[in-house]
Amino acid sequence: MLDDKIILITGGTGSFGYQFAETVLKRYRPRKLILFSRDEYGQHAMRQHFNEERFPPIRYFIGDVRDRERLYRAFQGVDIVVHAAALKQVPACEYNPLEAVKTNVLGAANVIDAAIDRGVARVIALSSDKAANPVNLYGASKLCADKLFIAANNYAGGGSTLFSVTRYGNVIGSRGSLVPSILNSKAATVPLTDERMTRFWITLEQAVEFVLRRLSAMQGGEIFVAKNPSMRVIDLIKALAPDCSIDRVGIRQGEKLHEVMVTEDDARNTLAFDDHYAIYPLLDRQQIQKKSCQLQGERCPEGFGYRSDTNQAWLSPKDLRGIVSRLQVPWL
Repeated sequence: MLDDKIILITGGTGSFGYQFAETVLKRYRPRKLILFSRDEYGQHAMRQHFNEERFPPIRYFIGDVRDRERLYRAFQGVDIVVHAAALKQVPACEYNPLEAVKTNVLGAANVIDAAIDRGVARVIALSSDKAANPVNLYGASKLCADKLFIAANNYAGGGSTLFSVTRYGNVIGSRGSLVPSILNSKAATVPLTDERMTRFWITLEQAVEFVLRRLSAMQGGEIFVAKNPSMRVIDLIKALAPDCSIDRVGIRQGEKLHEVMVTEDDARNTLAFDDHYAIYPLLDRQQIQKKSCQLQGERCPEGFGYRSDTNQAWLSPKDLRGIVSRLQVPWL
């Protein structure tokens, strides 16, 4: 569905944008692939790999999702928008709360308005596992953004623009995450907040594949939740830095012991599929049963919750070493 389409990705110079561009340019024939970001140096660095001569569809567009007028200019003629721009670092968002709101919430509202007014056909936004039952500002801002994107389907008018959300776990090897900090560190000690801590994990390639699959299947209004394996943070440290000592620093402000991607309250409107869950807007029991029959999804039982500590799939230290050894990202 991406052939001969004009596709724009906000935050296009981030970890996801890099992998998304590589996958789309290799697999499809888009008329244009526009990388929209405020990172001038990031665009310069990506241009060394994805230059316009080798990849004629590529376009680089400097702009910020906070800038409503710039988005209106960038969205002119665009068919599909993937919204990946966000402030993501939990400590930074805690220390600069208003900046997180401006980008993650008001920026999302600007994307919605520009998409509807410019006639974009499909918008899929990247969420976070931290948006479910948030305990930090980053998660709260992403939950608010999720609500905005789902509600946007009510304002689009006749389904002319469809909005959906994707939610998945921590991306292995993403820029600024735990894996690069361990591998690039020269220190003999690695900090650990709590030995019991668990997380959902997914590779960049898997994240892009998940978004592409949901982009083709979306009907508007869904929060798609990827089924990811869990891992224990201490297993990751032991796998990547077996000779380092561990400094137990305690849970930091805004940090969870375990992650949740489908809450018990959301489970009432959630269908389970082979590789994902789909959370729908508030529906009564009859409506969700009808959705279940139409889409061949299984209704989640009462009291269900998709949590990293009670997950059925787990990554062992050996699995983690194998995954990290195959990572090919420029910041490792």
